[in-house]
Amino acid sequence: MNTIRLSLLATGLTFAATGLAHAHATFETGSAPAETTVNATLQVPHGCDGKATTEVRVQLPEGFVFAKPQPKPGWELEIIKGDYRKTYDDHGTKVSSGPLEIRWKGGNLPDEHYDTFVVRGKLAGFDKETVLAFPTTQLCGADGKVVWDQVAAEGEDAHSLEHPAPTITVTMAAGDEHSGHGGHHQSAPKTVRLGDLEISGGAVKAMLPGAKVGGGGFVVRNGGSADDRLLAVESPAAGRVELHEMTMENDVMKMRKLEDGIAVPAGGTVELKSGGLHLMFMEVKKPFAEGDAVPVTLTFEKAGEVDYVLPVGTAAGNAHSGHSHQ
Repeated sequence: MNTIRLSLLATGLTFAATGLAHAHATFETGSAPAETTVNATLQVPHGCDGKATTEVRVQLPEGFVFAKPQPKPGWELEIIKGDYRKTYDDHGTKVSSGPLEIRWKGGNLPDEHYDTFVVRGKLAGFDKETVLAFPTTQLCGADGKVVWDQVAAEGEDAHSLEHPAPTITVTMAAGDEHSGHGGHHQSAPKTVRLGDLEISGGAVKAMLPGAKVGGGGFVVRNGGSADDRLLAVESPAAGRVELHEMTMENDVMKMRKLEDGIAVPAGGTVELKSGGLHLMFMEVKKPFAEGDAVPVTLTFEKAGEVDYVLPVGTAAGNAHSGHSHQ
């Protein structure tokens, strides 16, 4: 295995406090759809019996691939690489090896403080709902250690474990055990949190055969004290995704592209839907069919990136016919 030393920030695993001295290691977001990229944010809530944490090690399970840690000031980063058990497709390139363990070293996190450590990776190669465990070790100086590596057996309650490993439940985007194409019923999207932002609801409209442009949206709530802005949306299902606004001018409905994104004010809620602010999927590769699901990656100015999955609802018909583009 190769070792690469860098500097890192944090990814998406979370140590959530459930009691000061015995808080368990958990992910901030406990589930995510298969074939999406996730930020795993790990919060470390305490040290080892009062001793400061100096190193955090996270083992990456099979299926969490193409991992990229983010630099973290004051900590040295070690990326342990090795072979995957399977081969994965990375935008047309076959990849059979990559990061297997991330280590944040040489820092100093006092017991009375907490900090976060983040890893970004893709959940790939799953055809059914799966629970992924990320065994995590916390080192405190030369002799202090806390290991979070216990995995619940089938039917066992993870809360009964003394040192449970952080987990992510990989879900199927279309609500069945396979890909979700071909008219299966699509359940409502799950709520996703990104810092102070909460993304929920929404849908994409089904498209007519041969159509290349689709529309959709979702709801963003900003529970923080600082304004944010949705800058961009990407989807593997379309050549590009644009942010649009539809307004009435001189009794004519006009639609314009929002080059500067969409503001999400502090304490406010913004809804993207037909007739107002919305998403436009351009150069759609295959017309969206009712019951399918469309994965998107949302980029916010301050909160960063997050993956979300939108169900495909009823047919759009000629919803945009007769509208004028500005």
